[in-house]
Amino acid sequence: MQARDVMVSPVITVRASATVRHVASILLKHRISAVPVVDDGKVIGVVTESDLLHRTEAGTERPYSWWLGLLTGDAQMASDYVRSHAVKVNDVMTREVVTTGPETPLHEIAMLLEKHGIKRIPIVDRNDQLVGIVSRANLLQAVATARPKLEIALSDSAIRQKFLAEIRQQPWAHTFNLNVTVQNGVVDLWGYAPSADERAAVRVAAEAIPGVVLVNDHLLETPMLVY
Repeated sequence: MQARDVMVSPVITVRASATVRHVASILLKHRISAVPVVDDGKVIGVVTESDLLHRTEAGTERPYSWWLGLLTGDAQMASDYVRSHAVKVNDVMTREVVTTGPETPLHEIAMLLEKHGIKRIPIVDRNDQLVGIVSRANLLQAVATARPKLEIALSDSAIRQKFLAEIRQQPWAHTFNLNVTVQNGVVDLWGYAPSADERAAVRVAAEAIPGVVLVNDHLLETPMLVY
């Protein structure tokens, strides 16, 4: 699936000239945690709940003791003052916004969210025009609504071959330590897995094969030779 398959469109947006109070009301009204800031359809920033966390209206602005002020510096304290007292969105929005295109695969979206520690990504077309937004919640929706692929159950020998082929493609797998037997759809894993994570990954690889009804894990925690 691609970004276009899960993105929310049209997107609720604001302009940089909007007031902070107006943005706060939009977030509450639409039950969203962020809103892109646009100019002529192009994303120039984003305002999130985090950007409005320390506000003078709520009495949540950052307190500075004299020693903390010495450690932080005047520039940082001035910046915090702007964020807590500013009237316009232009002064509180995050300007460095990660964007991507509608054709971006969902696995790349997930990597971008994780890499940048963000919760949503605006989707822009080739002209940098905002066309949608993908959030972590949208990825969860894709998982929750996924339909199982229609695959014909494989024979025991085909299951074994498919499992071995899958494992051999994985850089983490120590294939020389593994063996597998299959009878009536029941997979028995034999050999040695050097870690609990690899042991779980081997089991998952077997469980995902069409026709497998049960996986018996006989993998050992101490090395052995498998022929």
